[in-house]
Amino acid sequence: MPTAYAPGSVTTVFAPREDGEGSYGVSFAVADGVRATVDPADETTVRLDGEPTDFEPVAGVLDSLDVAATVDLDAEIPVGRGFGASGAATLATVLAADAAFELDLSREAAVDAAHRAEVAAGTGLGDVFVQDRAGLAWNAGDGGGRNRIERDDRIEYVSTGGIATESVLGDEASMARVADAGTDALRSFDPEDSLEEWFETAWTFARRTGLPTPAVRETVERVTEAGGAATMAMVGETVLAAGVEGVLPEETRITNEGAHLVDRA
Repeated sequence: MPTAYAPGSVTTVFAPREDGEGSYGVSFAVADGVRATVDPADETTVRLDGEPTDFEPVAGVLDSLDVAATVDLDAEIPVGRGFGASGAATLATVLAADAAFELDLSREAAVDAAHRAEVAAGTGLGDVFVQDRAGLAWNAGDGGGRNRIERDDRIEYVSTGGIATESVLGDEASMARVADAGTDALRSFDPEDSLEEWFETAWTFARRTGLPTPAVRETVERVTEAGGAATMAMVGETVLAAGVEGVLPEETRITNEGAHLVDRA
């Protein structure tokens, strides 16, 4: 039963592409992620941390590959809270399924299959591209395409609840605000800036979208008062902080290790 791993990812700013098939934005991969173990079966079932679950993009990607399996997911990151867990689970599933069924997929085909399943399920617009290569990734929509640099910044975070990605991506008014605010923020992105500088820009973007909850706003204010910078993960009731230590309860780092097969057995 092959097992694959994909890192989680956090999107700080995004703007939907005009064709609806993805997004522009600035994201980074985090050291914690999702492992997927795939065992061929007569019909597809998915378990998350041992419990049966309805994980639409995972089931959808297996269907697109014309295979069926039992998929066991082990998540190190919060699910449904802005850490790209669905993308990580889907990409890891594709890589494990490729080994389990000897599909001989190219890396590009594997990532594309995961991306299409995410878009079809309404659970993501580009997380898997970040999780594929890791690091700090961006596509500013200026014709420069996808870019990546290696970073290892330390980040503190707290998750107080989930925001259904589908409810945002499927709401025209919300996405119109995201498009306007995201386009403006991306114009000022500089990959050489400190994470604190970028989080300040990202927080302006978040406020313009109208997505931050009172709990998120209060936490960002607490980080700012401690001398750091914070913003909201897109999309989840999660606050990310840079430039502080011991203010938020959880911590992780930007990772430069992308999705990969862990065990072929």
